[in-house]
Amino acid sequence: MVAGLVTGESITNPDEKFASAGIQLVQARADRIDVQARMVYLADGRQITYDKLLLGSGANPLIPPLAGRDLRGVFALRTLTDAEEIRDHLATANPRRLVFIGAGFISLELAMLLASRQPDGREYTVIELLSHPLPLMLDPEFGKRVHDHLQAQGLTMRMGETVTRIVGRDGKVAGVELASGEQLPADVVFLNVGARANTQLAEASGLRTSRFGIKVNSFLETSDPDVLAAGDCVEKQHFITRKPVPGQLRGPAVIQGRLAAKRLAGYAIEFPGVLNNCVVRLFDRYVASTGLTEEQARQEALETVSATVDSRSKHGMIPGVKPWSIKLVFDRTTGKLLGGQIISEDIAPVKEIDAVNALILGGKTLYDLTVLMCAGTPDCSPEPSLEPISIAAEQALQKLRE
Repeated sequence: MVAGLVTGESITNPDEKFASAGIQLVQARADRIDVQARMVYLADGRQITYDKLLLGSGANPLIPPLAGRDLRGVFALRTLTDAEEIRDHLATANPRRLVFIGAGFISLELAMLLASRQPDGREYTVIELLSHPLPLMLDPEFGKRVHDHLQAQGLTMRMGETVTRIVGRDGKVAGVELASGEQLPADVVFLNVGARANTQLAEASGLRTSRFGIKVNSFLETSDPDVLAAGDCVEKQHFITRKPVPGQLRGPAVIQGRLAAKRLAGYAIEFPGVLNNCVVRLFDRYVASTGLTEEQARQEALETVSATVDSRSKHGMIPGVKPWSIKLVFDRTTGKLLGGQIISEDIAPVKEIDAVNALILGGKTLYDLTVLMCAGTPDCSPEPSLEPISIAAEQALQKLRE
């Protein structure tokens, strides 16, 4: 949308879709919920009674308390309206120096799309507090690969830097100041450093919440069993650590929406927790991760063993072969698979992350994976000696004996 590749209409559901499904669409703000009376009070004065209620209030961008965050030319990207405002500003102001605060996948995707659409005449700078891009997805060695690739594509990567304020002139963005005192010129600044669950309505209704969102049980029921909640507004549980996490990704939101519908239909299917399985395209690289990175596992006091395999998209004798790499992280004590990371130059291998995700959910160990049998043909898989998941397990197994 921001880069002009799609229209707003193509990414939203038309009203007719609800009507044709027999759904009454009411477009108004919900101001208050009376859970005792089972009543929703709307801002326009209407009242709606319910037997069961589903809250899907989403999340808003987390805006750090930086001086200058209200200047013209400072944006966060979360909604269609945000995208339209950014698109219009870029078209009218024609900024030359674009600064992105945060190196998560939203920041990097936005920078990549804009740089791809207009590679000449603009400067793109990414500033990240931590030591490498995609720090919640990747360990440092994979993060360095992404860093080097983005720099080779013309992005300036400033890792391990802290922005202390946004500098303005005549009410408009003029630059950003770093903790070192250095000022970087900027015509537009993008703040994408996370999101905060919208819990105000739930809190006002007396429902239990936490810093990560509305608290729900495994059936997505809130502290009032007649009120369910799903998506970015709810607190999730990490599948491995069993600790509360925000889990604000497409996968959990979609599955929770489906699961809430099943619960309302009488099914008793539990939400398993999240592994934060995600994927992003950055120019001609595809990056994915799931579960715990090695750094995150160590923070949980887990002793790890890991292995990285450099593989390829096809058998080496087939034309058009492209390289890809996978890192698997195991619990050294139990052998259980804890996480995986992939960087690929081809689109197909990156979806192996879903296989890794399923193996973690299945409680598989490095011993199990040494005998993982994969479908193979020279046209779409590497030779058996480079089948990456099983070879990574083999390598980790050898490390256990060192």
